[in-house]
Parts: sequence; C-alpha cells; structure tokens
Amino acid sequence: MKIRYLVIALIVLSFTSIFIGVSDLTPMDLFSLTEDQAQILLVSRIPRLVTILIAGMSMSICGLIMQQLSRNKFVSPTTAGTLDSARLGVLVSLMIFTAASPMQKMLVSFIFALIGTFVFMKILEKIKFKDAIFIPLVGLMFGNIIGSLSTFFAYRNDLIQNMSSWMQGDFSMIMSGNYELMYISIPILMVAFFYANKFTIAGMGEDFSKNLGLNYRQVVNLGLIIVALVTASVVLTVGVIPFLGLIIPNIVTIYRGDHLKKSLIHTALLGALFVLFCDIIGRVIIYPYEIPISLTVGVIGSAIFIYLLLRRKKYGL
Repeated sequence: MKIRYLVIALIVLSFTSIFIGVSDLTPMDLFSLTEDQAQILLVSRIPRLVTILIAGMSMSICGLIMQQLSRNKFVSPTTAGTLDSARLGVLVSLMIFTAASPMQKMLVSFIFALIGTFVFMKILEKIKFKDAIFIPLVGLMFGNIIGSLSTFFAYRNDLIQNMSSWMQGDFSMIMSGNYELMYISIPILMVAFFYANKFTIAGMGEDFSKNLGLNYRQVVNLGLIIVALVTASVVLTVGVIPFLGLIIPNIVTIYRGDHLKKSLIHTALLGALFVLFCDIIGRVIIYPYEIPISLTVGVIGSAIFIYLLLRRKKYGL
C-alpha cells in the first residue's frame, strides 16, 4: 500500500469528519462562517479532529515499539497492562491531589504506566513458554489484576464515576482547552522515529544487540518511557482505546515487513485513518447520538484481532 493512498484517504475522512455533528455546518459555510459556526469549528470540530489523528498515530506506534521490543506480535498497551496501569495512575492522582491539575495527573499516570509496562517486561523475561498467544494472555491477566485494584480503590474513595470516564474512550467531550496535552505525543513520536533502527536491533535480542555495540537496556528503557508517556496522555485526554496498538502494526507488518523504521510512517497513518473511520461510524450510525470510540474500535478491532489469530501462521505473525 502506497503512502499517498493513505494520505489521500486521511485527508478525505478528515474533511468529512469536520462536517459531521448535530450543529449544522457544511463545506459551503466555510466561505461565509457565522460567529456560531466559527466557534463550532475552532472550539469543537478541529480540536476533535487533531486529537483523533494524534491518538491514532501515537497508540499505533506504541504498539509497534512494544511488539518489536518484546518480540511478540500480540503485545501492545492493551495486552501488557499499560493502559490499565495508566488508568490506575489517574485514579491515584485524584486520591492524592484533591484538585489535581492535568499535568499532575499526567505525571502520576505516566509513572504508573511505566512501572506497569516494566513489570510486564520482567514477567516476560521469566516466562520460558513464549508462545505468541500465551504471552498476551498473561498480559491481559496482569492488566485485569491492575484493573481490579483500580475498581477497588475507586469504590473505597467514592471515585467510581470518575473512573468510568477513563475506562471508556470518547472524543465527544474534546474541546479547545482540554486536549492540548496530546501535543506532548508529537515530539515523543519524533524521538521514536530517530531511534527506530535501534529498536529494530534491540528486538533481535540482548546478545545480538550487545555484539553490535548497542546499549540494549538503555534502548529498551527508552522504548518503555515513550510507550508510557504516550499512553498516559491518551488515557488522560480521551480514555482507553483498546486493540489499536495491537492490530494496526500487525496489518502493516503483513504488507511492509518487520523493519520498524520502514513501517513507522505507514503505522502512524493507518492508525490515524482507522480511528478516524471508527469515529465517523460512531457518529453517524445512531445520529444524532454518538457511540464512544472505545466501543467502535473495540468491536472492529476485536474482529480483526480474531482474524489475525486464526491466520497468524499464514502471515508469519
């Protein structure tokens, strides 16, 4: 698949997304915007579109990095406890700071996401039976344990309603002033691009990396930091978007191969395109009401995940 096709599709869907909503706004209105229409465009529609694109790109790349470092095609923030750990971090920040600022929530969520991902990687090192399916199952169980802790503390501190907002990914509340944390992902993704070759080498194993003079542990830790930071910003701004970092890198691998740097841009574009497509479906299927993005991505993503599981030998996953 050529990059230009992905870019064209992304532009078309982005343009379509801007004009979908309860408030009436058409392409012709762009030439004579009323004050209300300008507000809708600048305060709601454009921030939502930017958030969708950044979230899709960043979570897909996080999945690609995790799969490379773990050498398992079914490892992602969803199946490694990263999303659950980030959500627990948000809860802890609300418990410690009664009026936590977005940056405080971000910092605590990042720390918990990093610890959770690091613990999963340590568990991965101890497991001798490294079957492609067994590893993500362990990760899902690990994530469920963390999720249970989150639910327990949420009930104990009367924060269960707050917790529900982080459990369900939703772009409907994105507005100017409450999405800017997503911009943190942009420089982080640039770092991921510059270190792509090193991540590829690290994915070949510790001994191989050291023979090539690579500081294996440093590169792995950097990858985990990138994944944790991006996940924390997405969970804090949008909520949990399941399966995204799992299916997109696998789809790209089928037609681009395993080299991380060669597939990074394709993964970012396809991730943004997939989330944008799911968001549009969620907004039109029961219009004027809206289905949360976590539900549309979850349904479509789980179907693709099952298909990949059944066909993994054919595609070499």
